[in-house]
Order: sequence, then structure tokens, then C-alpha cells
Amino acid sequence: MEATTKEKTIFKILIVISFAHLLNDMMQSIIPSIYPIIKDKYGFTFGQIGIITLVFQMTSSILQPFVGRYADKHPQPFSLSIGMIFTLLGIVLLSFANNYALILLAVGVIGCGSSIFHPEASRIAQMAGGLKKGLAQSIFQVGGNGGSAIGPLLAAVIIIPFGQHSIIWFSIAALIAGITLLPVGRWYKKQLHRIKSKVITPNPAVLALSNRRIHWAIFILCVLTFSKYFYMASMTSYFTFFLINKFGVDIQVSQLCLFAFMGAVAVGTVLGGSIGDKYGRKYVIWGSILGAAPFALALPYVNFTLTIILAVIIGLVISSAFSAILVYATELKPNKVGMMAGLFFGLNFGLGGIGSAFFGWLADKTSIEFIFQISTLLPLLGIVTAFLPNIEPKRK
Repeated sequence: MEATTKEKTIFKILIVISFAHLLNDMMQSIIPSIYPIIKDKYGFTFGQIGIITLVFQMTSSILQPFVGRYADKHPQPFSLSIGMIFTLLGIVLLSFANNYALILLAVGVIGCGSSIFHPEASRIAQMAGGLKKGLAQSIFQVGGNGGSAIGPLLAAVIIIPFGQHSIIWFSIAALIAGITLLPVGRWYKKQLHRIKSKVITPNPAVLALSNRRIHWAIFILCVLTFSKYFYMASMTSYFTFFLINKFGVDIQVSQLCLFAFMGAVAVGTVLGGSIGDKYGRKYVIWGSILGAAPFALALPYVNFTLTIILAVIIGLVISSAFSAILVYATELKPNKVGMMAGLFFGLNFGLGGIGSAFFGWLADKTSIEFIFQISTLLPLLGIVTAFLPNIEPKRK
């Protein structure tokens, strides 16, 4: 986008939006963190646990492309704070839910808050990023990954010792996030006249592509997103169960190990955006998904110490792809930033939910160890990166 590349990166906005993303995803991440508690308390099967994740992920994914598409035509500066209201209501309901139906309703409401938040937040990050689009998306995304890492840690410290009702303390985070986002909404509102008047000049390499080629490239990006988030679903939803079943660790230790994995994901996200801006996003996609394959393949067959080391390495490597995929997609469709953000954030959550439900069903039929042996094959799909067109200028 010609007008955007001449602007400076507005780090103040990026930091605020990343902080809100941290709080948002921290609240969301307590859902898988409490699985061991509610499984024992209510006698849920692994299949029912998978359905809980599916409801959350689907409500937080199906709406996102539609919200993004609507926002492309009708920007909503204060929709981010509205999304936090939904999350607040879901957190309060989850803390008092005493049956399966209410738990499903609670996670569904939290998912709706996520659908409202992510597309516009990603658009604002893109606007504030200027020339450094990859770095901007990484700063925004690392907030979410950081929140996802903190969530299991807080669950181990707060929810596991004090029980399900203690979830209500996380509603404070929703209030803080909603208030923090109000100045961002005002800043975004002031930019609307510039958005409407600017002329978007697509990348010449993209102009040379036919619509069919562009759609094929978007399909390849969807396949890559599938491989990444189906694998991530096995880690985020069942890694704690894998460690408990195979090595006999207690719940708190397993949550700390999940925290280590999610912390590595947060670090890898920042590195991926910066490397993509400097050396090219296609190289990052190559190295991220396919590069994680050898470590993922080894993880189910090693001892406890090596399992944690490999999990950290996998988190660092595989997490670097999302910012590169998202910016690459917006380059293909520069007039539809909101829709592309909604599509790929939606795929993020939706595929994660489907993957969690599938692996939960498979674990009930086989074992937790078996699903980890199967899921490790997914990063091999990174080979399809070869079919992406080269749309970036050569870097010295």
C-alpha cells in the first residue's frame, strides 16, 4: 500500500493493542487450562472436552471473516471494547456454570468476543505498522501468544488451588482491556478520513497474477494454516494429559510445562515478523512449518526432559509462521485487510477447535500417546510452501 509505506511505525498504538490482545487471549487460554479440573469434577470424557473447545473455537472463528468483511466497508472504531464486554460476560458465566450446557454457553460467549476483537485489532496493527507490517503483526500477535502462555500459569496458581469459581477474578482483565482500548478507538476514528481518501497501489508482482493464481495462493496459505493449528491443537489441549499419562507428573507441573511451550510460541512470533520483514515472508513460512517437523516427529519418543526441550524448540519455530502468512495474504488482497485478517484468525481458531475435537475423539478411541504420534506428521505439510508465488522483491 503506497500511502502506508511512507508512514512511521506507531509503536504506542501497537503496544496498547498488543497489551489488549494479551489480556484477551489470557482470558481465553484459561478454557483449556481448566480441562483437568472440570473433567474430574463433572466426569467428562475426552470427547466432551473436545466439544467444549470446538464450540469456543467455532464461535470465535466463523464470525471473524464476516466481521472483517463488514469492517472493510464500515469500520467500527469502538468494536474492540464491545468485544471485551462479551468476553467479560462469558468469564462471569463460566465461573458459575455447573453443568455441561452452561459451560458450552459460556465458552461460546467468550468466542463471540474474540470474533469481534481480532479483525479490527489486526487492521489497526496493520495501519500503525507503516513499512514494518510483519513486525507490527508480530507485536500484535505476541500479545496474544503471551496471554496464552500466562493463562495456564495463572490457572495453576489461582484456579487449580481455589476451584472453578475463582475464574471470576479474570473478569478484571476484561474491564482493564475494554477501558485501555477506548483511546485506540478514538485514534482509529481520527484516521478514517485518511483511509477513505488514500489510493491503494497493489504490489506489481501481485498485479501480474491472475485471480485464479491469487485464489490458489490463498488456498495454499489455508493448507499451511491447517497444518500449523491442527498440530497446535494437540499441544494446547492435550499436552498436559500427555505429560500426566506418560510421565506421571501432577497437574501443576503439567501446566508449567504448557506455560514453557506457550512462552516459546510468544518469543518465536516476534522473531518471525522481524525476519520476514528483512529476508522475506516466504522463507519464514518455509522454515517455520517444515522446520518444526523433525522436532515434532521426535517428541513422542523421548524422555521427560527432552520432551520439554523439544516442545520449547517446536514452539519457537512453528509460531513464526502466522505473521508471515497474514501479511502475505493481505498483500494478495490489499483492499480486503479486514476480511483476510478475519479469515486467517478465524482459521486459526476454527481449525484449532476442529483439531481439538478430532483429537479428543481419537484419544477416547485409542490413547493420548497415539494422537501425539499422529499429529507429529502435520508439520510435513509445510512442503506446499513451494507452490506459493514469489511476490516480494529480492532482498540484498
